[in-house]
Amino acid sequence: MFKFEYPDHFYLLWALPIGALLLAGYWSWRRRSVECLGDPALVKRLLPDMSPARFWLKNALFGIGLVLLAVSWANPQRGAKQQQATQESADVFIALDISQSMLARDIAPSRLEYAQVFAKKLVQTLEGERIGLIFFAGDAFLQMPLSTDYNFLMQSLQNAEPDLITEQGTAIPSAIDLAMQSFGDEPGGGRALVIITDGENHDEDAVERAEAAYEDGIVICTVGAGTTDGGPIPVGNSDFSEYKRDEDGEVVRTRLNQQLLFDLARAGGGQTFNIKQSDSALSALKHVVDGLEKREVTLRSYTEFESYFQWFLLPALLLLFVDTWIPFYRKN
Repeated sequence: MFKFEYPDHFYLLWALPIGALLLAGYWSWRRRSVECLGDPALVKRLLPDMSPARFWLKNALFGIGLVLLAVSWANPQRGAKQQQATQESADVFIALDISQSMLARDIAPSRLEYAQVFAKKLVQTLEGERIGLIFFAGDAFLQMPLSTDYNFLMQSLQNAEPDLITEQGTAIPSAIDLAMQSFGDEPGGGRALVIITDGENHDEDAVERAEAAYEDGIVICTVGAGTTDGGPIPVGNSDFSEYKRDEDGEVVRTRLNQQLLFDLARAGGGQTFNIKQSDSALSALKHVVDGLEKREVTLRSYTEFESYFQWFLLPALLLLFVDTWIPFYRKN
């Protein structure tokens, strides 16, 4: 594993093209100025004889030295020791509803944005477990397999939006089936699925799929995003001035299907929560996951790096030293 400890220091290299342009401009100006002085033979006797070869050689040495200094300053490193560590963890999938109904603003700033924040907090709460991510609307897809790469997981949650899935709806059975496939067949270890949704426009066999998942050893918990009073579904521009309408031109109102979420959790052997119960929901979900059987997982990561800046610093200093000893002018 190779990296630069301070890659921002490569901004020093912007001095090279700027310096080259200044040198070219200076050389052109000097040549024209000398030509304007008069007879070339007389000017040559009166002015020191600057060698073009030495001028460009000196500046080339300086430029190469500057490049090597920038590389050494950025501190190239290579992983020198691979640390192997094991941890006890369960497997948890977060299934996030990204359908258009999640854009409703019955909870501010919107159901989806509130769900994104909640999911991020859940990841932080469950740190140490293997966590995967599923997005679903009218269909479901695996955004991230089970992993401990929490940074990428956070980025994926930040980028969640309805446009990622063209088919709209709330296909909870598809999300459950995908989670069952994605957990894998490794023996041992508890498995949990946390579904964050408003439960709108669900398929009829969602509860049956939850029962099948529970029989397969997967505990299902649900988190409701929205209110029973509901709200309109924004469409079009980001100012939310337009709302989804039905065939009669009436504004469509989406409401949280709390009963479905309760039925899903009961069939899946878990619990149901409302997303506005953020702290208590996170604590309860952690308690559920902590109660699952743990499996020993081996992690591999480079934790010690060896620096190689000296291999670039020494040549840089030598080139700059040589540059100072090369004169611009020929000796008479």
